Amino acid sequence: MLNKVIQSIQNPFIRQLTQLKDKSRERKKTGTFLIEGEREISLALKGGYEFETVLFYPELFSLEQIKTLTNREVDIIEISKEVYQKLAYRETTEGVLAVAKSKDHTIENLNFKTKNPLILVAEAPEKPGNIGALLRTADAANVDAVIIANPKTDLYNPNIIRSSVGCLFTDQIATGSSSEIISFLKEKNINIYCAALQASVNYHTQDYTTPTAIVVGTEATGLSDAWLENSTQNIIIPMQGEIDSMNVSVAAGILIFEAKRQRDLE
Repeated sequence: MLNKVIQSIQNPFIRQLTQLKDKSRERKKTGTFLIEGEREISLALKGGYEFETVLFYPELFSLEQIKTLTNREVDIIEISKEVYQKLAYRETTEGVLAVAKSKDHTIENLNFKTKNPLILVAEAPEKPGNIGALLRTADAANVDAVIIANPKTDLYNPNIIRSSVGCLFTDQIATGSSSEIISFLKEKNINIYCAALQASVNYHTQDYTTPTAIVVGTEATGLSDAWLENSTQNIIIPMQGEIDSMNVSVAAGILIFEAKRQRDLE
């Protein structure tokens, strides 16, 4: 049922939601974040996220559509065009937003459904758009988990949600320090293949059919020494042009899908 109507951007609740959209500190403090768009909200519900509030602009999204979308008890607020434009992150408008509770993404919560997991690890990715692209790549390959080492931004940054097209909510994702993640992988007997220029062999020469973590770093600095010192084998994608690096999500895609190709042959 409709709980209330908010018309003003000066409303205290709307001002709080604006902070939630713009400030990582506010998201961490409240343990909540803002989701925009029907597909993203649907995927968050599928991923088991708990919702506090759904907001809609009635000229773009109806109350009946919300009831169909959420199918559960949740506070529903009708908002004005001005309020919607204040809260919306994307230029394309769908007319619906939700406030959801964050999940705990500590590495101890990872639970593999198979004894032979394939994992993507990304160390210190800085750009939210790159993180979203990595998540989409991992989702396309149906990897068992994505782990972000030494994260530079929180996972619920609106640009990560947008660029991941919502698969952030349905994939298994963890964060931690490089040392924590290396210890975790070794404890689980998972081979570590680091994409690096130093002491590397061509990526397609390795066997990824056993428990495997593919590890990528930033285009600017690559991987830290901690990873290189604990690598099962450093791997490289041979470059045939003038530059020696490519976008991190493209590189991750090449490596992950080689691992998938090998596993499909078994």
